[in-house]
Amino acid sequence: MLRFLGIGAQKAGTSWLHTMLARHPGIAFPPIKELHFWDGPHTTADINAYLSRFQDPSRAEGEITPAYALLAAEIIGEICEAAPELRLLYLIRNPLQRAWSSALMALGRAEMTPDEASDQWFIDHFRSAGSLDRGDYEGAIRRWRAAFGAEALLVLRYEDIAEAPERLLATCFAHIGVEPVPPAALASWSLRERVFSGPGEPIRPSLRPVLAELYAPRIASLARYLGWDLSAWKV
Repeated sequence: MLRFLGIGAQKAGTSWLHTMLARHPGIAFPPIKELHFWDGPHTTADINAYLSRFQDPSRAEGEITPAYALLAAEIIGEICEAAPELRLLYLIRNPLQRAWSSALMALGRAEMTPDEASDQWFIDHFRSAGSLDRGDYEGAIRRWRAAFGAEALLVLRYEDIAEAPERLLATCFAHIGVEPVPPAALASWSLRERVFSGPGEPIRPSLRPVLAELYAPRIASLARYLGWDLSAWKV
């Protein structure tokens, strides 16, 4: 039975999370990471076929599709109706860094290098509806909480992948409802390996003020909403 969904965010460590969770003997995923089932139109028959992919009673089954963070409230309501007991995982990252990483990924898909892209190219990408929506963590959290309740949605920090991966995974295991993994076993998981990581190009100094203007208000609002200290997300 489908027990959990990873809903994002894009460029916030979901590939690492998928890789690590898949190493737990009590967790199972479909053959591919991102199913994108809920992105498009679907009928009742489609939903039943989707749910039938998760039929292993001995393991907690789930999938991770970062685009799900963008789903409209009506679709989230359909998901809740189909699987009301779902546990939800949402990894979030400094939105300036996330937007920059996403822009670099788009550059690669366009067969361009960072040196070939002007500041204006990056600014246009940062200001695109898609990029801004993916950086609207508070909006996503509010929509998913409205359907499933606050306790169902576990919000995780990208920074903990590097700083405290053992703690992050232990929190995920508890939230999903699987057995903890002893520290000695976790030591063999290569927790600090990079999985589908970006090129590591630093944000251009000339672009930082643009990103700060776009995201400083959102960071402040999210910090108030979650009651978190997000001062490390420097703008």
